[in-house]
Amino acid sequence: MADAFSLDPRLAGDSVLVADGPLSQLRLMDDARFPWLVLVPRVPGAEEWIDLSGDQQRLLLAEVNLAGRLLRGLGPVHKLNIGALGNIVRQLHVHVLARQEGDAAWPGPAWGAGQRQPYVATVRDALVSSLRQGLADLPGP
Repeated sequence: MADAFSLDPRLAGDSVLVADGPLSQLRLMDDARFPWLVLVPRVPGAEEWIDLSGDQQRLLLAEVNLAGRLLRGLGPVHKLNIGALGNIVRQLHVHVLARQEGDAAWPGPAWGAGQRQPYVATVRDALVSSLRQGLADLPGP
């Protein structure tokens, strides 16, 4: 089926599914340097925010807000970075990163800073479990 949602292979390889939201897949970037979530709307062919309908845009914004609250629940956050760059992976996806002063890229952007450092599998799995529990504990959008 040509119109079916398909996750870009690079996103699939660099992240782990946390949960399916109303519009988007919520994924954890496999980079232990930053608490980093990615929302990927399950909208075939969407590359830009403007490719979404108004209702889908509002839903994605609610999911971004939820992801930010989820990251704040993990621990101290000095700044949330939110962006939808798409220069390498064209499929629409929104990054939500929890930044801390002194992290591996501070104060610069995390995108493209240094080499990705994958989580140890047990740590990654525990974090995914914690994020899923956090989703259950947060009020909806």
